[in-house]
Amino acid sequence: MLLALDIGNTKIFLGIFNGRKLVCSNRISSDIRGTSGQYRSEISRIIEQAEVNPRQIKGVIISSVVPALNPVFKNVFLRWLKLRPLFISARLKTIVNIKCNNPFEVGADRIAVAAGAWRIYNKKPLIVVDFGTAVTFDVVNNKGDYLGGVIAPGMEISSMALSEKTALLPLIKIRKPLRVVGKNTVECIEAGIYYGFMGMVKEIIERIKRETGIAPVIIATGGYAGFMAKELPLFDRVHTGLVLEGMRLIWEENMGT
Repeated sequence: MLLALDIGNTKIFLGIFNGRKLVCSNRISSDIRGTSGQYRSEISRIIEQAEVNPRQIKGVIISSVVPALNPVFKNVFLRWLKLRPLFISARLKTIVNIKCNNPFEVGADRIAVAAGAWRIYNKKPLIVVDFGTAVTFDVVNNKGDYLGGVIAPGMEISSMALSEKTALLPLIKIRKPLRVVGKNTVECIEAGIYYGFMGMVKEIIERIKRETGIAPVIIATGGYAGFMAKELPLFDRVHTGLVLEGMRLIWEENMGT
């Protein structure tokens, strides 16, 4: 079995594969103050709930955008499972050809979703929109070249920024508003974030298509993918677990299993 962890700034997405089958997935909080013991305990609980014996896990692959946590998780698996994790970076066989100014600046999660989409969706040109803490757009052409993309603040970050940087605006829950024209402060913020993000996504995708000349498969992934795709018919697929699938494929590409 393969254990895959996508370490983000607010959440850690965890999956266990038995061959090509994802048998378990879950999320835990990400905190740079967390200790090896704390993370081991949380991961052990998830593995136990999935009725998986830790001794069945023969490999660990990690996608991390939080460098401070990398040695913590390396220590977890070396001491606990006697396994050295494989950290995704441009140094590996990444399935897609990274055509950026500095390939080592590309986030491991972005490499994973691009690689997964390229293989899963039959090596077609792609735009993958990942709705996470940040909203990222990743572009792959018909040759499998990763061309780069776009990074924007996510919906939760935008809501937090409004609350923290203004004296009178509250922190809101992300949801679809009742109307565009709000009748109170909360409704106004809800509309601004929700419809603002819809407009941003539409505009960026159209500009990517014009600039690159590709006719892409457009994929939504990440925690808010289903939420946004309900109102945006421009998506061809919603694939919330794409990062885990991409990590599994990168593992197979590099480890030959």
